[in-house]
Amino acid sequence: MSLTQIGFFEGGQRLQMTESIELTIQSLQAYGDGHPHWGIAWSGGKDSSATLTLLIHLMETGRIQRPKTLTVFYADTRQELLPLSIAAHQIMDDLSERGIDVETVMAPMDKRFMVYILGRGVPPPNNNTMRWCTRQIKIDPMQEALSHRLAQFDGNVLMITGVRQGESAIRDRRIEMSCGKDGAECGQGWYQQVLPEAKGLRGRIATLAPLLHWRVCHVWEWLKHWAPQSQFGDWSTAAIADAYGGDEAEEINARTGCTGCSLTETDTALDNILLQPRWSYLAPLKGLKPLWRELREPQYRLRKAGAERLKDGSIAKNPQRMGPLTFEARLMALDRILRIQADCNAAARALGRPEVDLINAEEEARIRELIAAGTWPDGWEGDEPLATTPLDIVYQDGSIQPMLLLEEY
Repeated sequence: MSLTQIGFFEGGQRLQMTESIELTIQSLQAYGDGHPHWGIAWSGGKDSSATLTLLIHLMETGRIQRPKTLTVFYADTRQELLPLSIAAHQIMDDLSERGIDVETVMAPMDKRFMVYILGRGVPPPNNNTMRWCTRQIKIDPMQEALSHRLAQFDGNVLMITGVRQGESAIRDRRIEMSCGKDGAECGQGWYQQVLPEAKGLRGRIATLAPLLHWRVCHVWEWLKHWAPQSQFGDWSTAAIADAYGGDEAEEINARTGCTGCSLTETDTALDNILLQPRWSYLAPLKGLKPLWRELREPQYRLRKAGAERLKDGSIAKNPQRMGPLTFEARLMALDRILRIQADCNAAARALGRPEVDLINAEEEARIRELIAAGTWPDGWEGDEPLATTPLDIVYQDGSIQPMLLLEEY
């Protein structure tokens, strides 16, 4: 049976490491030649780092042909766990020594995670109704960078991503439905001629996920044992595997890369990092997730009082919805985050270890400036009642149920 016939979307034969690499080579050979300009979307996490370092190794050893131009787009969210951030900067140094163009992509100041929450008052993202962070601090800046690159090269860019089956059930289902789009075959990566999220980009752009078929144990094996060897590139990737749990990572199953991620139930990756003695001084970071949960509570937020009317005159689907954070709540949260940062860094200086950078001086100044200017998110004036204020109930059809008052006997 040929490698391209292995059905990695179903059960059955499990690919070995060398077979996984061979399929990746076939994927890049099948689709790379049709695009003179390549970009690599790199987050600094396990899958994109494995993709990046393997791709460069295959080019350097002549297993695949290097394109006319190659640009690595590093998505700096300002939220990465410290060990992952340090590893990313070490890899960027390695890339620079190899003469590879690296472009750091970052959200503009007012849309950065901390500034958006504390300066504009937008509540922390959650899995149910307000999952804005990935789009705003990663996807949108990446699309902006790609727009400029497409303009330079008249389109025809191949964007290589670290998407890999097994990261989530939702993603797996999407891949199963579209892995063969635009002529791609299972076993040759997930190839699409239009970048899925890239609406409105000028020119023609395709995306390829050449590690789609990799088992997670192969990702760890590459990062921990293969890539750091001189014959495979001498990459600083072992620290990435260690951050996710090292040789135990497949069982630990940590998917996060953000510090105190508000979208996860538990801080699996952070918990794992804190078990390692050299990172135990970062324990105050465990205070971030409880803070994000606390800020979703009504005592810290405003609420729409009546029937909220849309531009077309209809009533909003969620009348009397809770909204932005009060100024008092924002200042409280800012103070707690700065104290968490100060506690970590005091310990870091005592131990001679790297310091964290949750909110830098420029971001703190901008947060305080936005608060002083009375800044509210779009659609809010700041004169709305506190979310704990008793109100008549308004339904979407416009009917009102008056607030019931208990009579004294």
